[in-house]
Amino acid sequence: MTNNSTSSTRLAPPIGGFHEIDGRRLFVHRSGSGGPAVVFLPGASAVGLDYFGVQQQVSRFTTAVLYDRGGTGYSDPLPLPRSTTAVATELHALLQAQKITGPWVLAAHSLGALYAFRLAQLYPQDVAGVVWLDGLHRDWDDFMPPAASLATFERMGPDLEQLERMRPALREMHAELYADYPEHVRQPLIDARVSTEWLRAGLAERRTLADLAAELRSGPGLPDVPAIALSVVGIDPDQPAAHQLNDAKTRMDAALVRTVTRGEQRLIPDTLHHRLCFDRPDAVVQAIRDVVDWAARP
Repeated sequence: MTNNSTSSTRLAPPIGGFHEIDGRRLFVHRSGSGGPAVVFLPGASAVGLDYFGVQQQVSRFTTAVLYDRGGTGYSDPLPLPRSTTAVATELHALLQAQKITGPWVLAAHSLGALYAFRLAQLYPQDVAGVVWLDGLHRDWDDFMPPAASLATFERMGPDLEQLERMRPALREMHAELYADYPEHVRQPLIDARVSTEWLRAGLAERRTLADLAAELRSGPGLPDVPAIALSVVGIDPDQPAAHQLNDAKTRMDAALVRTVTRGEQRLIPDTLHHRLCFDRPDAVVQAIRDVVDWAARP
């Protein structure tokens, strides 16, 4: 791994470093020891260090790994969006290069769940368990009303110009989310999160959600490994169909965990999707600990 220096045109991570995969640098930060190792897969617009708080707690009982996908966060730029296969094979290569012994527990949030699913399809022997952190699903459109389809979500939300006008509010939001982070991590991360480069990457990853789900539907289901799905069912006042969407998501995640022998769904009613790891780190860490313990049993 290289140190955390970088060129003048690239943001430098406040902790962690880089590993070169296929000629490109990927940001990675690992903490703790033991196994099975837990690997966090960020959601769209999220980065590895968004999970720093829960990583530090998980590292007390096993190895915990944060990283940024190619083209996102502190990792080198790359045309976006990318296929689930490209992202999954990249992560697999990174973990092998880092000599992080598998099989691993995949803790996947939001969009990251699609990439985790693909990694499990391609390398089932290297997956010890899955923690679904309010994750997207390949069968999303089978459960959701048409107004909440993946294709619809691709077209929703602000564009880059609108996000840049929202920069002061975004800065304030991230300052609040990272309030408990060490200051040497907190302030550089806030600055990076509201940079044009990172805002643009977050938007780009959302452009082909339906295609990503279709890619996964051509492959098998999850391997029979321990799985816990945390389903966030807090009510967003800005979402008029919140109850309907939460009901659909609850059914979707319940169907997912029924596909494995040791699966469990846990409803999280007191937060929202993007705040899960900040408001309920206790629930996230407990789910990860339980899957690690289940995976370690014969």
